[in-house]
Amino acid sequence: MKHFFTFIVFLGSLIPAVAQTSHVLFIGNSYTGVNDLPEMTRQLALSLGDTLIVSTSNPGGVTFQGHTTNATTQNLIDQGGWDHVVLQEQSQLPSFPPGQVATACFPYATELVDSILAHSPCAQAVFYMTWGRENGDADNCAFWPPVCTYEGMQEQLRISYLQMAQDNNAACAPAGMVWKRVREEFPAIGLYASDGSHPSVAGSYLVACTMYSTFFRRSTVGATFSSTLDATIAATLQQVASSVVLDSLSTWNIGANDPVALPEYSDLGNGEVTFTENSTNTTGNFWDLGDGSTSTESSFTHSYDSNGDYTVTYIATDDCGRSDTSDFSLPGIVVGIQEQQGTGFYVTGDAEGLSISNSGDAGTLQVFDLQGRVLRSERMEAPSSQRIAMSYFPCR
Repeated sequence: MKHFFTFIVFLGSLIPAVAQTSHVLFIGNSYTGVNDLPEMTRQLALSLGDTLIVSTSNPGGVTFQGHTTNATTQNLIDQGGWDHVVLQEQSQLPSFPPGQVATACFPYATELVDSILAHSPCAQAVFYMTWGRENGDADNCAFWPPVCTYEGMQEQLRISYLQMAQDNNAACAPAGMVWKRVREEFPAIGLYASDGSHPSVAGSYLVACTMYSTFFRRSTVGATFSSTLDATIAATLQQVASSVVLDSLSTWNIGANDPVALPEYSDLGNGEVTFTENSTNTTGNFWDLGDGSTSTESSFTHSYDSNGDYTVTYIATDDCGRSDTSDFSLPGIVVGIQEQQGTGFYVTGDAEGLSISNSGDAGTLQVFDLQGRVLRSERMEAPSSQRIAMSYFPCR
């Protein structure tokens, strides 16, 4: 019988709650540069016990296309060694008609991600979903009606950024959707600067909280760094950002590249078990078979020497040192039909049938099938022995 395993894992349990150091490159424009988002994110992380080493390229108004030829951006990408690279497109372009976004935005997003991975193979590209203008995009309303309102513009941004994340096996930092939640539930908190476009300090702090939870998959609630904000406002922004990111990791494609351990086994009988794996995002395997034996094969058969229950540990790994572990039990492994001792009855079996000897007291021999039905019942004198051919037993 083949056995498959489905594991439901709380992602928080996979992310170690220990201090981490991460090298982060921010690529964007003024939405990244205003209030120095990279530095704000660094200080926020530090107050939570984690270290970010940050660099940035954020010339005003530049697009992804512009970054593909920007010397500062390219030099930073070529430097390599990045753990996370944040990508922020020009604030309006991803909200434009799909056909325009498909030609003016998407190809350059892919070009940047490809270059990032060429120089930092284990980096996580993170698309920074921005927010709609406070009252919609008046400059482009007549040209493209969906952006006439904040809500319409935000929805277009959401669609485009999630598409870029999915197309490039990247994560999305959903700052725009966190922004939307604050606007709906805490309208008194001013997220916009006076131009109705760029972030206020509160807006940038909200994005910093979003970035932290995206990078580390942990809550920012309790961070002691609050920039210049009132502590109560900072706490509210921490809570909202953490909730939106962590409640929907799969929506934001966060963790899509993580190794996922998916082991299977088939009990062949007589102590032989076949193991195989259908894991994803993995390049290596390690099996602890519970009897002192190990294997690094993807598929193999193992012979157990003794009857019993065994606990198997399977670890799937990737080339970046990430891993996922699954433990499962092999219940009731039976090596063979064992001699029944202590009563004077001795039973041995092979493919042809059963050999039975009785050196104890006389008694009645009964043979049962797995459903508890009696297949044979007869008196055995002492001492005596007999052979029961396998062909004797009826098929049921």
